[in-house]
Amino acid sequence: MTTAELFDLSRDVAVVTGAGRGIGEGIAHTLADAGCAVVVAARRTAEVERVAEEIRKNGGRALAVTTDVTDEADVERLARAAIDTFGKLDIWVNNAGGSPVQRRLTKIERADWDASLALNLTAVWVCTNVAARHMEHGSRIVNISSRAAVGGMRGSGHYAAAKAAVNSLTETYALELGPKIRVNGVMPGAVPTEIMMKALKLEDSDLPALQQSLKLPLGRLGTPEDIGAAVLYLASPASSWVTGQILSVTGGM
Repeated sequence: MTTAELFDLSRDVAVVTGAGRGIGEGIAHTLADAGCAVVVAARRTAEVERVAEEIRKNGGRALAVTTDVTDEADVERLARAAIDTFGKLDIWVNNAGGSPVQRRLTKIERADWDASLALNLTAVWVCTNVAARHMEHGSRIVNISSRAAVGGMRGSGHYAAAKAAVNSLTETYALELGPKIRVNGVMPGAVPTEIMMKALKLEDSDLPALQQSLKLPLGRLGTPEDIGAAVLYLASPASSWVTGQILSVTGGM
């Protein structure tokens, strides 16, 4: 297999959740650029339709499906839409997640705790189970975790705990779904998406100071394309002997 073939997804169909903006949007574009048909899913219809249209304008194949990943019936409809439109389902990227709440664990409201686990953990379990039912041998699932999963994180303990559990789910699913399906994860570091900026109460003008304070060895904050490249590797034939792994993409954090 040539190097180009190792990263060729032209025969594949992927679902990317939370793909209307930020990291999910970057992942969707990266997979489409590799030839993959991409089903762009998120709760905001206008956003997923915009991303899908951009992919089509660039010569790719894309379908927008409005989806609430915390609703199992919605997730099942998403999987069916991918298969009905493109004929199969090869790749599923569990990217939807995040939390705008910044509060110490002793101060967080129960409703915010429950909402964070529903979106960042339970939805990954639901989506993975639905995807696995529709996938054939050789399929791939990639879970987007967070650097917050490793070590404590003051003010975001609810989110960090959910993402740590996602790492554990990833490793267990790799054991239980192999060899039929490979399951891996990506832990992004500081990527200034809209939800991160809101959670940390940052403006664009604050980013240079944030970058300086983090003292990253690679000297810059991350981009959605950085995470998209990592997902491309884990979703492609290049990683055909990789499963149950969590890839840290953090600029050296």
